[in-house]
Amino acid sequence: MPFDIIFCGTPRFAVPTLEKLVAAGHRVELVVTQPDRPKGRGLELVASPVKESAVRLNLPITQPERIKNNEEFHAELSRLEPDAIIVVGYGRIIPEWMLDLPPNGNINLHASLLPKYRGAAPIQWAIAQGETITGVTTMRIDAGLDTGDILLQQELPIGADDTSETLAPRLADIGANLMLQTLRGLQAGSIRPQRQDNSRASLAPLLKKEDGLISFSRNASELYNRLRGFQPWPGAYTRFRGKNLQILKAKPVNMTIPPGELRAEGDRLLVGCGQNTSLELLEVQLEGKKRTPAQAFLQGYRPKPGETLGAT
Repeated sequence: MPFDIIFCGTPRFAVPTLEKLVAAGHRVELVVTQPDRPKGRGLELVASPVKESAVRLNLPITQPERIKNNEEFHAELSRLEPDAIIVVGYGRIIPEWMLDLPPNGNINLHASLLPKYRGAAPIQWAIAQGETITGVTTMRIDAGLDTGDILLQQELPIGADDTSETLAPRLADIGANLMLQTLRGLQAGSIRPQRQDNSRASLAPLLKKEDGLISFSRNASELYNRLRGFQPWPGAYTRFRGKNLQILKAKPVNMTIPPGELRAEGDRLLVGCGQNTSLELLEVQLEGKKRTPAQAFLQGYRPKPGETLGAT
């Protein structure tokens, strides 16, 4: 039998789950998403990807600015009497009254193999930390940060060239299917919730701009992983001749160059990293300029022997 569902979500990652719930015949009685936010140079209000999807699906939508002590919102959800509340990247802490409302609880889709990478940026940090396997978890939300009982999990390999932008859609797709499987299992009584092993937990905090600042004391593989993970923001950046330099594409190479030192090898642009490693810079963007291949950057700026990145 289909569930009566309230769906809480905001980003593009949540859209496949919403769409597959509807396609599977579950009754989505209300979509809860963040208010429209100003974006771009004109600061025009822009709807969340989940709201755009809900409009296409002709679903009822609400966008409360706050939910914890919102009596009107509380009354609306109570009136609907949902079987479950599905939460995917909503962006708000779920208050206790919402946790207690539906008989099947608040079920969250999280983009990691919990208890690894609890927090707001699990996809980015998994890549940045050099993981080769990640996955998705459905869990019952409790009062902690991604600490609730695990319902189901599914693994997914991380490719050597994956970025957060290429990995996220694949995780979103398998996560949507896992949510459907979770609801079927709950209805059949075949799921046995498992407590998380807190001793194995790691955190994936919200990214800050300074996370993208490159320290060339790190080895080349670490920097390559962070560059892949922190796409599209905060990216990977350093300083060159007093300006910010975004490193958009790079790869580790077998060459020993002092950390931070730039070196031209023919039309190749290299920079030294920690532990006797180096990166070949493939595409860069200097502050105020367009993105450019390393060869064009070399021709335009002709780094001097011994010149370094990172100095102010």
